Amino acid sequence: MNRDTASVGGRGARERILRAADRLFYQQGIHATGVAALAEEAHVSTRTLYQHFATKNALVEAYLRRHEGVVPIPSEMELERDDLPAAERLLAIFTPLEAHDAVLRGCPFHNAAVEAAGALPGVAEVVEEHKKAFLARIIATAREAGAADPHSLGRQLAVLHEGANALAASRNDNTVFADARRAGQTLIDAAISRTPTSTARRSSRKPTT
Repeated sequence: MNRDTASVGGRGARERILRAADRLFYQQGIHATGVAALAEEAHVSTRTLYQHFATKNALVEAYLRRHEGVVPIPSEMELERDDLPAAERLLAIFTPLEAHDAVLRGCPFHNAAVEAAGALPGVAEVVEEHKKAFLARIIATAREAGAADPHSLGRQLAVLHEGANALAASRNDNTVFADARRAGQTLIDAAISRTPTSTARRSSRKPTT
């Protein structure tokens, strides 16, 4: 092992720190998790942790970015499936959350936004970027599904998804996703049945005498 590698906690130290942040920030909360606890969980010294992440805020931002690449959020990844038609992919985002240690924690981005409360600009920016990108993917999928107004449908489904996550976490009850899915189905059916093509076909029919 060379000196540079040894000075930052050995091979994989950065990844161990990020995995520790992923578990502790998500399960215990950002503010409740101290640097010492993170270092202990990652099996590194606090000095090593700060060599990889200059501040705790920088680690929070990296932890969230990790959920955009290495560890994507499962329900959001349903939009990327190639084995389902677009309308079914829209419904698949309402897959129930999995409980960690028998407790539902909700969306890590939503949780970070609540904890940041405007005091962590960098974190708020990461959250906003992610939510905007997720909304754009829902709208694109709604357009692919043939919605008359994909922007409107996308926003409505995003609200349902966000609300289901928040309610499931606050009640520690993932059955709310079944209700959200049924509501989503109603919205999707209504949006697709009123497509311009369908409307044009109905208006072109000759009136009966």
